[in-house]
Amino acid sequence: MKVTKEKTVYQLTFLPGLFPVNCYLVEEEEDLTLIDAALPFSLKGILKTAALIGKPIARILLTHAHEDHVGALDGLKNALPNAKVYISKRDARLLAGDKSLDPAEPATPIRGGVPKNLKTTHADVLLEDGDQIKSLLAFNSPGHTPGSIAFLDTRNNSLIAGDAFQTKGGIAVAGKVQPLFPFPAMGTWNKMVALESARKLLRLQPTLLATGHGRMIVHPEEAMKRAITEAEKRLI
Repeated sequence: MKVTKEKTVYQLTFLPGLFPVNCYLVEEEEDLTLIDAALPFSLKGILKTAALIGKPIARILLTHAHEDHVGALDGLKNALPNAKVYISKRDARLLAGDKSLDPAEPATPIRGGVPKNLKTTHADVLLEDGDQIKSLLAFNSPGHTPGSIAFLDTRNNSLIAGDAFQTKGGIAVAGKVQPLFPFPAMGTWNKMVALESARKLLRLQPTLLATGHGRMIVHPEEAMKRAITEAEKRLI
């Protein structure tokens, strides 16, 4: 595991050289917010990092319900029974293993690994666009999954975007295949919806971009614009 800090955000990277999977601890005045739960074996690393920071994990926010973002969720809930679990209202169904689509949604199949083995954990809070959780604002960013959601730290405009973007293999919008790391694209539900979400997140003018796969980018607006332009070339 590799730990990197920028502003109020700690990035925890598991399998950094092979298949990097990130989760994040966001520091509040008295406690920590965990964003995503990485892989099943990530539990010890997450708890150890929180102990080194010296603050308790009070809540667990999920950007979406793919297996590499919820892998340690059962273990975390067992270790932290008072920590509430937050996910978008839409992706709560994916967390429960339901891959059905709503009538108004594009009829492209939901891709990527959906949890099948979560035994004890369900969402305590169902998030909607604009909800505030301590210093974080939630922004719906569908595309990678129908209910993907991103979080903006209102203190410094750090954006934790889940898989709406990737930075491993070069920055890209969800659905744009990067040959050096194609896996997020392979797991993306709808490319056009993902592109519109990428534009929405760019309008937030983030000072930091933190994604599910790859390094964090400070002052990411120009890089995000390039990624959006590349996605537009392939889709429009």
